[in-house]
Amino acid sequence: MSKRGKVLVAMSGGIDSTVAAVMLHEQGYQVIGMTMKTWDYASSGGSKKETGCCSLDSINDARAVAVHLGFPHMIVDIREEFGDAVIDDFVEEYIAGRTPNPCIMCNTHIKWEALLKRADQLDCEFIATGHYAQVRQENGRYVVSKGLDHLKDQSYVLWGISQENLARSIYPLGKYRKSEIRQFAIDRGYQELASKSESYEICFVPDNDYRGFLKRRVAGLEEQVAGGNFLDTNGNILGKHKGYPFYTIGQRKGLEIALGQPMYVTDINPNDNTVVLGEEKDLLRSTMSVYKLNLQKYAKVEDEKEAVTKIRYKNQGTLSKLYNDKGKIRVEFEANVSAIAPGQSAVFYEGNDVIGGGIIYKD
Repeated sequence: MSKRGKVLVAMSGGIDSTVAAVMLHEQGYQVIGMTMKTWDYASSGGSKKETGCCSLDSINDARAVAVHLGFPHMIVDIREEFGDAVIDDFVEEYIAGRTPNPCIMCNTHIKWEALLKRADQLDCEFIATGHYAQVRQENGRYVVSKGLDHLKDQSYVLWGISQENLARSIYPLGKYRKSEIRQFAIDRGYQELASKSESYEICFVPDNDYRGFLKRRVAGLEEQVAGGNFLDTNGNILGKHKGYPFYTIGQRKGLEIALGQPMYVTDINPNDNTVVLGEEKDLLRSTMSVYKLNLQKYAKVEDEKEAVTKIRYKNQGTLSKLYNDKGKIRVEFEANVSAIAPGQSAVFYEGNDVIGGGIIYKD
């Protein structure tokens, strides 16, 4: 039995999760690798070859490292639970006129729960992933903070992890830069892994065509929503669109309407199947509301709490103040922010620490 403890490591077959497993193995943990089969892309009707964490090649890559280092590896089929929670939510959010973030939904409700369920069955004290983030305990609470490599930082996608789950989570890569992780793999003979390309697409939409996915997933959707009106910000009809679920806030390209100047999607109204177009300045907002909250650093947020709020993964964040508002948090920004999209995640930071986060609500 290892003195460091027993850890179940989520291994996708990519460089980050593989190095996480190798690091923990070298540090003296008793490692068990687990690859989760979340999606069978062929069943979606897409044309692109299956790639990424669910492909046979990725599963074999993860298993090969485990065999090489002599620790157990298992494959767990969670397609049913993944589909029920993540894919159904993805579709329902677009039908509701919002823009979902399925990776956060997956982390919060599927991957961590699946990991912990199997960890308990295998008597593992800990679970680990290859995320670029850090976790520590402070004042009796577990706090996620940014990874050292701010270009790769993934703390944004971890805002929904509960205190109970964070207490058992290890992020071995949080104190390293991506370049160091690649060198770590090369030094141990995993040159092919170090040069492996990374996928930034949604795993169940590897052709990056979410509109096509929705059409295949919801029978008759295209016919049901086609022919709605484009409106300007004063409610005047500008033309016809192809269906409100096929547009996102801030979208400029692909509108297929000529208005003599660049126009952007500023609002989506599923009730009457209208999409509002405006100028770039019409995307600016100074406030928003956030619900479905999960707090990490503090058990509650005091009114006028100062924070840097990020509204997208690659967003740099904007200084803001937080206010409690009937189970939601109202965010007041010091400077206007552009293209706030209901359904996306808002994450509140204090320095490098995640205060908490939630889903942007359409007021």
